[in-house]
Amino acid sequence: MKATDQLVHFLKEELGISGGAISLALRHCEQTPNFLAMTLWQYGLVTLDQLAQIFDWLETV
Repeated sequence: MKATDQLVHFLKEELGISGGAISLALRHCEQTPNFLAMTLWQYGLVTLDQLAQIFDWLETV
């Protein structure tokens, strides 16, 4: 499983982020998928707490 796929799974299953929100963010960061978490936050699709959880998760993967 690709790292991006693992991240998407985490976002959906653990944080409850909608597939639509994730798709929107992925479209806006196609060239740099590493910025998915920041793009979600930039568009107001995750809170700062969720962003911190995402970064914590990324450190452990």
